[in-house]
Amino acid sequence: MAALTALNPILIVVFTLAAAVSDWRTRKLPNWLTVSALAAALLLHTILAGLPGLANALLGFAVGFGILLVLWLIGGSGGGDVKLMGALGAWLGVSLILRVFFLSAALIAVFAGAVLVFAFASNGFVYVRRRYMTKGKKQATNETDRIRQRQRLRIMPYAVPVAISTWLVLAEAWLRGAMPW
Repeated sequence: MAALTALNPILIVVFTLAAAVSDWRTRKLPNWLTVSALAAALLLHTILAGLPGLANALLGFAVGFGILLVLWLIGGSGGGDVKLMGALGAWLGVSLILRVFFLSAALIAVFAGAVLVFAFASNGFVYVRRRYMTKGKKQATNETDRIRQRQRLRIMPYAVPVAISTWLVLAEAWLRGAMPW
C-alpha cells in the first residue's frame, strides 16, 4: 500500500504534464486523457481507503468539475478544462483542488497580463484589440466556428497554469508533511 500511496503524486504530475503539453500544442484536452485520469483516481483512492476514499475522490471531482462547469456555462472555459479540473479534483480532494483553482486563476491573470503588455508594446493597441478582445466582424454561424473564435481569443491554454499550480500545491503540501494520502 505504501508504494501505491507514493505513486499518487507521481501520477498526478504525469497527468497534469500530459494535459499541459496537449493543451499547449492543440488547445484541446482529449477525453481519453481526462476520463482515464478520473477512472484511475477513483480506482486508486478506492484501493487505498475503501469507500471513504472513493467518497473523497467523488467529492473532489464534484468540486473541481462544478467550479469549471460554471465558467464553461458563461463562456469562460472549454469543456476539456471542465473535465481536467474534475479529474484533478478526484486525485487531489476538495481542499487541494480549491487551492489549485485559486492559484491557477492568479497565474492566469499574471500570464495574461504579461502577454497583453508584451503584445501591446511590440504590436500596438489595434493588434491587441483585434487579436484578443474582439470576436471578429463576422458572427459565427455554427458551433465549430464559435469554438474556433473562442480558442483564438484565449491568451493561454488553461492546463498550463493548472499544471504549474498543481505542482506548487503538491510541493507545499509535501514540504509541510501534509500530503492527504
